[in-house]
Amino acid sequence: MIWKLLTAIAIGWLGWRMWHGWGRLLPGTPKPAPVQPPPAEPDADARAVLGVGPEAGPEEIRAAHRRLIASVHPDRGGSPELTRQVNAARDALLRKTGD
Repeated sequence: MIWKLLTAIAIGWLGWRMWHGWGRLLPGTPKPAPVQPPPAEPDADARAVLGVGPEAGPEEIRAAHRRLIASVHPDRGGSPELTRQVNAARDALLRKTGD
């Protein structure tokens, strides 16, 4: 009698977990892909890193890069990761302008 009660409780608990989506009961069950908002503009992040507007030309991009790299370069006490981000932003924007 007690085993039937424990079995009913276990089945009810597992069903409740499945219904509410808490945890995966079967190993190897794929997780749903996270929903990401579409990017507003492909180079908007690069422009935000350098602090230039959408109408900025190659010379303005280079000037903003020089200004930023002087403060974030590892030789001047900055971070290698920030240096990579600033350089990648410059390269992406210059590639887009064709220069």
